[in-house]
Amino acid sequence: MSFLVEHSNNEINNSFNISGSKSESNRLLILKHLLNNIEIANLSDSDDTKVLEKSLLNDSEIVDVGHAGTAMRFLTAYYSIQENKVHKISGSQRMHNRPMKILVDSLNELGADVKYLDKKGYPPLLINGKKLTKNNVSLNANISSQYITSLILIAPVLEKGLVINLTGEVTSRPYIEMSLSLLNRVGVETSFLKNKISIKSFSSKKKSIQNVESDWSSLSYFYSITALSSKSNLEIGTYFYDSIQGDKKIIDIYSKLGVQTIFKNKIINIKKIKNFVLPKNLVLKLNDNPDLAQTIAVTCFGLGLSCDLFGLKTLKIKETDRLIALKAELEKLGAEVEITNESFHLKKSIISNSLVKINTYDDHRMAMAFAPLAIIKPIVIINPMVITKSFPSFWDVLRKLNFKISEY
Repeated sequence: MSFLVEHSNNEINNSFNISGSKSESNRLLILKHLLNNIEIANLSDSDDTKVLEKSLLNDSEIVDVGHAGTAMRFLTAYYSIQENKVHKISGSQRMHNRPMKILVDSLNELGADVKYLDKKGYPPLLINGKKLTKNNVSLNANISSQYITSLILIAPVLEKGLVINLTGEVTSRPYIEMSLSLLNRVGVETSFLKNKISIKSFSSKKKSIQNVESDWSSLSYFYSITALSSKSNLEIGTYFYDSIQGDKKIIDIYSKLGVQTIFKNKIINIKKIKNFVLPKNLVLKLNDNPDLAQTIAVTCFGLGLSCDLFGLKTLKIKETDRLIALKAELEKLGAEVEITNESFHLKKSIISNSLVKINTYDDHRMAMAFAPLAIIKPIVIINPMVITKSFPSFWDVLRKLNFKISEY
């Protein structure tokens, strides 16, 4: 199935809510099952969160997480400490090509028993749950933050807590800080000094209700829509001024692209700035926010700007190799793009007039990043329902904003 997405580029005014953050929800689900003292409000309705929740509630030894990379990583650590229980965890074909060696090595170093069932370094995995006796581990910081977070989340129930020593430059630091903030909120004592993370053992019967803020990564697509429109004024909830989500950085980034942000209680108002003078070139270091790269690149292309985006090493091990996918699809539209293993470079380009079909590569962010271009010209999105991985109501929200969406 494909969608033809169109828009008249008239004034866009509307208000709506976005589901709870996938990142916060998935972390809190693990903590809920480990600590037994948490209730969660505004849980994400994403496929990834549903897969994780179902797996945690299911006593089966055989677990298939499909495309859910977060579930694969978090559950590997979670199952490793379920004493006297055995789990076999697998996923989609793409998941079996996403590396797990750093996490598996770290868990085994702590005393876990995790083995590979096929190719060394990759899922599927056989996990024999046991008590972990060690409390100190070292790993490279220039990796997906989910490896580190997987260890952080199990730390409070380890007998001696956990010290994690990170070597090298930390990638996606805000996601690590998010994990530690959530631990603090439920009563766990932590510290993150230089490259050393310390987490104390914790147990409490005091119940707490954790309210999940709406997802900032999902909000980014509406910053793109606002930037590409002729005139927009959107009110979206529920967002906190003191958000623990790293992708709040989108406020600063899109202020350079003519989008103003105002907080009204827990509602965020984003609007197009009239007569804004755009930069000729946008240069960003996105080590902390790699999930925003596709959205920003497509926005710059739509605005006729060039951009240089750095710090994108982790994009190569996502749902697809996002750098290669982004280059291929933008070039279909007439863009001139160069990529390296960790950077993206777009030259000022003229958008093709022809109707272009955008492949999504089983990657939710490819579909949602390219959809805003429909404000400028009609576009076809192949396999559009891949968006359910993180934002199931995405197309419904776009219809509220007067996008015309029809099967193609």
